[in-house]
Amino acid sequence: MKTMTCKQLGGACDEKFQAETFEDMVGLSKRHGMEMFLAEDAAHLKIMKEVQELMQNPEEMMRWFKTKEEEFNALAED
Repeated sequence: MKTMTCKQLGGACDEKFQAETFEDMVGLSKRHGMEMFLAEDAAHLKIMKEVQELMQNPEEMMRWFKTKEEEFNALAED
């Protein structure tokens, strides 16, 4: 099990997520993002807009995603 914060995953807060795999971590982050979207949280909405812009360039998005996966893989187990 590894722990990452919303900020470590590119988000806007210090909420912690725990997961066994990077794919599971991404799922937790997405669920949190949806909750923040529905709550109309300004800080998260700003980050979401930035990510949408990043998604316009698939190569940049893949590099960003790969960096987050490498950060997850480098973490020590809890």
